[in-house]
Amino acid sequence: MNPSRAHLLQSIAVAVTVIALWEGICRAFAVSPIVLPAPSSIVVRLYALVTSGMIWPHLWATLVEVLSGFVLGCVAGLIIGAMISLIPAFERLVYPYLVALQTLPKVAIAPLFIIWFGYGLTSKIVITALVCFFPVLVSVIAGFHSTDKDQLDMMKAFGATKLQTLMRLRIPSALVLIFAGLEIAAVLAVIGAIVGEFVGAQVGLGYLVVTLNFSMDVSGVFAVLIILSAIGLVMHGLMRYAARKYIFWIRRSDTPVMT
Repeated sequence: MNPSRAHLLQSIAVAVTVIALWEGICRAFAVSPIVLPAPSSIVVRLYALVTSGMIWPHLWATLVEVLSGFVLGCVAGLIIGAMISLIPAFERLVYPYLVALQTLPKVAIAPLFIIWFGYGLTSKIVITALVCFFPVLVSVIAGFHSTDKDQLDMMKAFGATKLQTLMRLRIPSALVLIFAGLEIAAVLAVIGAIVGEFVGAQVGLGYLVVTLNFSMDVSGVFAVLIILSAIGLVMHGLMRYAARKYIFWIRRSDTPVMT
């Protein structure tokens, strides 16, 4: 059997086992749905949210925030990371302040963005971009600094320009670490959007979670959390797919070895 298919079947088996145990415990011990709803009731509530149309405006708003913030944060991280790696003076002047900005808890500064950019989507996009920015920044810096010195000397010896060295050596060498940062940012993008919606929003899945929580609809809360997890998994899967396409020379552990 294909190793990747075997791993998928194992993951499905673990998920089915956990769900079955969860359902059995809730039924056997008559656990209150306010404390821990059974998986069957969560599925029913999720179906109701989807078919009633209640979920769609909130899902659309969160997707816009996640995707826009992810793209904005990643582009900023790629550009500024490249500048820090290639311009030593820029690293000395700017990088310490970026680190200081990253140390600030996003939950603490989110209310400021709500005040500055309003309760609409813009403030959530900015918060999401800020959360995605630093992992990409660090991965770009680490990737550019990991370029082999002997290869750099060889490029200089053959008369390559700085642009040629950047495009044909530095960027390809850094792609592995850059995509690792993009995978992290893809997951953090969902967290950033939800943090912004928790602080202040009029629409979005985070806003819906708060609303359902106030009405003690715990099954609805779990249903929305499942949707958020699905968004994160899809984002992460897309980044891994892109990495396999653009870093085709890196052998994955699931690649069969010919003997």
